[in-house]
Amino acid sequence: MRPVAPHRVAHLYRLHFADTRRERLFLSSAGFFTAFAATRGITHAIRRGFGPFHNLGIGGRHLHHLVFGIAGLLGTGYLWLVEIGTGDGARPEGPASKLTAVTYGAASALTLDEFALWLNLKDVYWARQGRESVDAVVLFGAALSVGLWGGPFFHALYREARRGWERAEGHRPEEQPSR
Repeated sequence: MRPVAPHRVAHLYRLHFADTRRERLFLSSAGFFTAFAATRGITHAIRRGFGPFHNLGIGGRHLHHLVFGIAGLLGTGYLWLVEIGTGDGARPEGPASKLTAVTYGAASALTLDEFALWLNLKDVYWARQGRESVDAVVLFGAALSVGLWGGPFFHALYREARRGWERAEGHRPEEQPSR
């Protein structure tokens, strides 16, 4: 397959996400999955002492990343209450709508990544109790939602890339027999 030209990606995106609600769901899912993966990567790097990452604290107290998730959810919720970025109004496809959708997804991932902490009221992040079920549920849920809301767009991208490859290779669609 060949890469799809950026203008074709933009066209396919507009085509498959013409419905603002569908686009917001997709962006939230993408933000969720991306934030979850990045958070897990950073927490593993902190634990191993790799890279520039380190735990954050205030006054000697460890600051868990769910605090940032809750702040993001509260901030996004407030913006939606005052109808900023809700997808309604004069510019339903505006940047505020897209930004709040991504922020909601990312904040949800930060919060749910520490679900075991708020469920058990103790830090079990690295214990078996805190990792296996939460990892599986959150990762599968995020991947499923990206596929659910973004599936038609990704299928169209695949078809477009395949068409480009077939044109470049000189392949032609099979001719239908005449009747």
